[in-house]
Amino acid sequence: MEELLKSKKEETGDCRGWLEVLGNIIFAFFLIFAIAFALSVIDRVFEARQAAVRSLGVPVWHSFLGIKTASAAPLKGYEASQISISGSSLNMTPGETKIVSVSFQNIGSAAWVNSGTNFISVYTYEPKYRVSGFADSSWFAANQPVKLSESSVAVNKVGNISFKIKAPTKTGTYKETFALAAEDKAWIPGGQFTITINVTAANTDIKASPASTASPASQAQTTTSTAGYSATLLIKSIKKTLKVKGSETVSFTVGFKNSGTKTWNSRSIKLPTVSIASSDYKNSSWVDATTLVSKTDAAIAPGAMDLMAFQFNAPSQKGTYKIKFTLAVDGVDSIPGGEVEIPIEVTSDAPVVKENPKINPVEPSVSYIDEPTIRVGVLIVDEETENKVVVTCESDFDLMDGNGSLLAELKKNKEVEAYYQKGKYWFDRGNGLETTSFYLRFVPDTANAICTVTNFDRRVTRNSANADNQFRNVLELHYNEPNDRAWLINELPMEYYLRGLAETSNLSHLEFQKTLITAARTYAYYHFERATKHASEFFHVDAYADQVYNGYGQEARTPRLTQAVQETAGYIVTYNNETAITPYFSRSDGRTRSWEEVWHGLVPWCVSVPTPSDVGKKLWGHGVGMSASAALSMANDGETWDEILKYFYTGIDLVKKWK
Repeated sequence: MEELLKSKKEETGDCRGWLEVLGNIIFAFFLIFAIAFALSVIDRVFEARQAAVRSLGVPVWHSFLGIKTASAAPLKGYEASQISISGSSLNMTPGETKIVSVSFQNIGSAAWVNSGTNFISVYTYEPKYRVSGFADSSWFAANQPVKLSESSVAVNKVGNISFKIKAPTKTGTYKETFALAAEDKAWIPGGQFTITINVTAANTDIKASPASTASPASQAQTTTSTAGYSATLLIKSIKKTLKVKGSETVSFTVGFKNSGTKTWNSRSIKLPTVSIASSDYKNSSWVDATTLVSKTDAAIAPGAMDLMAFQFNAPSQKGTYKIKFTLAVDGVDSIPGGEVEIPIEVTSDAPVVKENPKINPVEPSVSYIDEPTIRVGVLIVDEETENKVVVTCESDFDLMDGNGSLLAELKKNKEVEAYYQKGKYWFDRGNGLETTSFYLRFVPDTANAICTVTNFDRRVTRNSANADNQFRNVLELHYNEPNDRAWLINELPMEYYLRGLAETSNLSHLEFQKTLITAARTYAYYHFERATKHASEFFHVDAYADQVYNGYGQEARTPRLTQAVQETAGYIVTYNNETAITPYFSRSDGRTRSWEEVWHGLVPWCVSVPTPSDVGKKLWGHGVGMSASAALSMANDGETWDEILKYFYTGIDLVKKWK
């Protein structure tokens, strides 16, 4: 009986075991089904979000990790659907121009307009804001072909864009991508399009013909080939519309990168072949009737940059103008990419000169140039500032890119973080990371206002007595490829630059300060004119290697130095009517050295002169030019600044170049 009961219990246990196994299998099946269903839902959500994010030009991982990126988004009310495109594939000959037309339906929730703050236009894309190699002179900007054709396009209506494409000089097949954008607000999803350009050589098969009977003059009218020549405009000293009076002299600086394959030797800025009322622009500084400036100093290799300063006269009559000049290189009158367009508003007509039959003898008038704008390399952006800069200004300021596009309008004391990384410039103004392919410029609305680099403090990183992180006027973050580093560049008027020099103390003799400032002004102007010493890094002088420049902090601490600057304003040292380079050093040992003795070559104003007050002392410095200690001794003995300069620099003149 006990064995029977035991057997039945075992059978019952076996049954329960099988039921448990069966239950587990059923549960596992439903669990797998639920997981599969959940994964499919997540996959669809991910794909939808990924597609949306990609349409905005934002990395997917930015979105899923919650990183803010300022870019277009349908939530801003902008979205487009391409309806038609004419000219998506173009067969062209070098230099030929053709028209591209594209129609888009506005499928967003905001109307499109072609004026105002958020006007609709087309920009280059992939990478964004890139200067196009297919830009035509009719383009709104070198990276922005055209605005929307219609003044307004309502939701669900169709808008059109139409612009010219200019083929490059080099044959080949190219692709150029563009995108619709609402200015300063959004890239428009669905607004991208790509043009394929096939550039082939023109048919040069010409049937034989009798020998030409054209005159030698007509035969000479040939055009030098532009093959191998190309330029990219990197720097314009004035970005916004320049407001001037009629016939007022305008000083301007441009920086062209040699983006071709040939080295540049002779370079000049010229009027275009066709120029309306060009004689109205002619300035007395011009080389001839069509050439503003010419340079033949150092050769500019491919990849290097050439800074060129020139002057022209504003049009004589009130109105708005776009004045155009062009870069000529080695006999090629207009190389691709060498165009300069300067927007000008003439606020008043030039004074009318009335004829007077009685001309009284007058003293010859003095012709001054406009005060130069100097570019100073003030900070290598590296680990000292965690490879970034944080900038703010005491006045409202604009953040602009190197192509002149306005990226942001910022209130005073607003901080902007900026850095360069992997071919792009990144900035954060509080809206998340934004990016551009062009260097960044911080431009105060008030000229010469003070801007501060808040994450740079020399007291912390260099054990200095002062922070010296404030600079007047424009700051620029600019990467240079040859040295693989980014500089913070301070762009400001020459006289303000001199106020920030730390070459002498506030307590030294005023005549010595005036002497030193004039030598420093001449040295800086010499390199401003030549624009070659630091051309690869896009500035004229180095704040450390050339003349020690500490910016506004130094100016605030040395008011007597500012007095010396003001009392010698515009004066430079010249020799035979040319700017003379003026080296100086700390202390001699009883005599200075000639240029030839130290650096070889003959510089006639830099010869050895005795320095009695330095006899028995140790030489500090290179020894060429002016001994600062001997010059101070002369000032203490009653010599004036001009007398001191003429003692150390033999045969020179002192000329006031600007007011």
